[in-house]
Amino acid sequence: MTHPVLGAGPAAGSSGPGRLGARLREARRAQRKTLAQVAQESGLTKGFVSKLENDQSSASVASLLRLCEALAIPIGSLFESSVGQVVRHGEYPPIAFGGTGMREYLLTPRSERRVQAILSEIEPDGGSGEARYTLPTEVEFVLVLAGEIDIDLAGQPLRLAAGDSLTFPAATEHAFRALGPDPAQVLWVVTPALPDQTRRAARPPDDTTMEPR
Repeated sequence: MTHPVLGAGPAAGSSGPGRLGARLREARRAQRKTLAQVAQESGLTKGFVSKLENDQSSASVASLLRLCEALAIPIGSLFESSVGQVVRHGEYPPIAFGGTGMREYLLTPRSERRVQAILSEIEPDGGSGEARYTLPTEVEFVLVLAGEIDIDLAGQPLRLAAGDSLTFPAATEHAFRALGPDPAQVLWVVTPALPDQTRRAARPPDDTTMEPR
């Protein structure tokens, strides 16, 4: 019995948002992976993956499933009509990212690795804790949507009110807390996305190691 194939077919080389190759390429770029990395993780050849992305070859269902596993995407996402991925209001997936007196939600798809947006709802005096921390990414952007927060940025205190924003290197040690009497709502954007299972890692005074809070 032969496996059904999905891919180029007679229309190979045609363009458009519905092409399988374009969706595979976009998923790989969203993961910030190279052709070689995806080929190794899926057990396929680099040349074959390249041909699939350019709609120059067809893939068996088994091969496509292996590719989707390497890209951490559901196979159905390759055939959706929408160009982008929507995260609906009220359906934000909650995340546990450390700190106290906070609820946090992921606003970007979990498969998106180029950028990551997180929404924090912080109770008065809640926040990351007194100890400063760093994040394993490059740039961090903060926008206060409601309330006020105090950010300790490498020992420099900064107060941000609703509408204020801040951009800084994520390797800078920092900490934050909400100022009362009302809760604060804060949008955090980091690029590239944080590795899976990352937590805010605080550096205790006079300690060179990074331990999870």
